[in-house]
Amino acid sequence: MSSIKQSRKTNLFMVLGGIFLTNAILAEIIGVKIFSAEKTLGFEPVNWLFFDEYLLDFNLTAGAVIWPVVFITTDIINEYFGKKGVRKISFLTAGLIAYAFLVISLVTVLTPADFWLDVNAEGPGGTPFNISYAFNTIFRQGLGIIIGSLTAFLLGQLIDVFVFQKLRAVTGPKMIWLRATGSTLVSQFIDSFVVLGIAFYIFGNWSLDQIIAVGIINYIYKFTVAIILTPLLYVGHGLIDRYLGKELAEEMMQEASSDRSFL
Repeated sequence: MSSIKQSRKTNLFMVLGGIFLTNAILAEIIGVKIFSAEKTLGFEPVNWLFFDEYLLDFNLTAGAVIWPVVFITTDIINEYFGKKGVRKISFLTAGLIAYAFLVISLVTVLTPADFWLDVNAEGPGGTPFNISYAFNTIFRQGLGIIIGSLTAFLLGQLIDVFVFQKLRAVTGPKMIWLRATGSTLVSQFIDSFVVLGIAFYIFGNWSLDQIIAVGIINYIYKFTVAIILTPLLYVGHGLIDRYLGKELAEEMMQEASSDRSFL
């Protein structure tokens, strides 16, 4: 293989890996904020009643906003670098997420400087404000959430690459939308319930009914977004093919499907 081709393959993996890593880690960190999807779009909450007990709306974590980028990037990496590429970047990302949580946990126990507390002692309207408490509350997450999040992330990624390759074996290089959307729908169904089950059922005090109800809401969102964003997958595919050149792109996709990626 020429040095130019090797360089383009390496550059592509670095760019895709960087996008994947950045969005996955950011999604985990900002996920502590819960927002109302309906009110953000100017609608009233749907107020759906599940199991005649739980009133649920489309209240989602802020991480859900950028998590679809991870879906798309996963499928593109799978398309050009196969399951080895997805597994490598997934395990690396899980390790870096764990590292980020560890650093944040250590930082939150540091004693705040007095002047930092003083200059931020007032909130809007002169109300008392403890910035150290706010910082720790925002960034410190429970052990159950961290374990659940990491487990669901890795499990979802491994299932995604498995389903993607199985569908590719049936469709060949055609029907990108089917293997991309299909793998995402299966993997995110598992992800939606695993993270809730570990974080709030095993380590928390939620009932099984509530886990199922909230999981359904999360999955509806992911299902919808996965379908809406399918055209972006074709855009990304076209840009990459143009960068690599038709010959190299076809060669990489063939290697990826036969698990002979350079990775």
